[in-house]
Amino acid sequence: MTIIRGATTIPEDSAEEIKKAVKEMLEQIESRNDLKRDEMMSLVFTSTSDIHSYYPAKAAREAGFAASGSLFSAQEPDIDGGLKLCIRVMIFVEKNFEPQHVYLRGARHLRKDLKPKIKIAIDGPSGSGKSTLSKALARRLGIAHLDTGAMYRACGLKVLDSGVDIRNETAVYDLLLGVKIDISYENDEQHTLLDGVDVSEAIRKPQVAMAASTVSTYRSVRYHLTEKQREIAGRMSCVLDGRDIGTFVLPEADVKIFLTARPEVRAKRRFDELTAKGYAVDFNELLKEIMRRDEQDSTRATAPLKKADDAVEIDSSSMTADEVLEAIMKIVKEKIS
Repeated sequence: MTIIRGATTIPEDSAEEIKKAVKEMLEQIESRNDLKRDEMMSLVFTSTSDIHSYYPAKAAREAGFAASGSLFSAQEPDIDGGLKLCIRVMIFVEKNFEPQHVYLRGARHLRKDLKPKIKIAIDGPSGSGKSTLSKALARRLGIAHLDTGAMYRACGLKVLDSGVDIRNETAVYDLLLGVKIDISYENDEQHTLLDGVDVSEAIRKPQVAMAASTVSTYRSVRYHLTEKQREIAGRMSCVLDGRDIGTFVLPEADVKIFLTARPEVRAKRRFDELTAKGYAVDFNELLKEIMRRDEQDSTRATAPLKKADDAVEIDSSSMTADEVLEAIMKIVKEKIS
C-alpha cells in the first residue's frame, strides 16, 4: 500500500473556492502519480478550523473522485502560527510505488525542501512576448529560463521532416518516442537540440509553429514532454513559459503570470521578428495564423491555454518590453519576499 499526501490553500472560506482547490489538488495527484481513480481506496481530508463553508470530501465526490473509495473529512485543531485556510489529504492506494506528493498554492511552503528553488510560470497566447520577457526576467533574477514551446516546436519539426501524417496521433506519438529532445544553455541562451542537432533557428519558421500547435493538442505528446519539463524544473530555480505552465505543468509555481496582447499587436511583433531574420511573410496571413492558434490552443482537450486562477494577467498591447519586465519584477518581489 502507498500513501500519497497533498495540501493546498484557499483565498477565502467559500464553497466555490473549496470545490475548485480540492479538484485541482486531486487532479494533480492523479496526474503526477499516473493513477486511475478506481485505484484510490480511501481519501482522508483534514482542514484548518477557519474552513466551514463546505466539506472537502463532498467536493471530492462531486469532482468524481469517489467511484470506488471511501471519503472522510475532519477538522484540525487550532495551532498557533499554523497555516491558515489549508486543506490536506491522504490518499491510500493499494499498490507499491514511489509517491509524488503535491503541495499547491500557500501549502507549498509546508515543504521546507522546496523553498530554495524558485518557480515562475509565464503563460499566454502566441506572440504575446512570453519568451522575450522570460529570458529577460531569468537574466535579471540570475536563474534559468525554459522555453517549453521550443520543445513542442522541435516535435513539430520532426513530424514535418519525417513525412508522418500530423493528423494521426498514434503515428506521431510512435515517431516521437524514438526522438531525443534536449535543452542546453550557452551564454544564458537556451538551445534546443533535436537528436543532437541544434534546431533553435529552424523551429521558428511559421509552418513549424502551426505543426507544434497541432502536436501539442495530443494528450500522449503533452504528457511525454510535461514530465521532461517538470524534471528540468525540479533541478533548478527557473522561469518557464508556455500555455499551460501555471495550470498543468507547475501548478505549484511561486509566481504565475498570464501575458497577453491584442491579436493584431501580436501579429505585428511576429511580422517584425520574422522579416528581421529574412523571412518573406504576409502580415494578414500571420494574423490569421495567430487567431487559428489561439482557437486551437484554447479549445484542446488536454491542458488548454487558459489563465490560472491565481495568475496575474498583464496586457502588453500598449507596453514596451521594459515596462512589462518592471511590472513582472514588482509582482515577483511581492510574491517571493
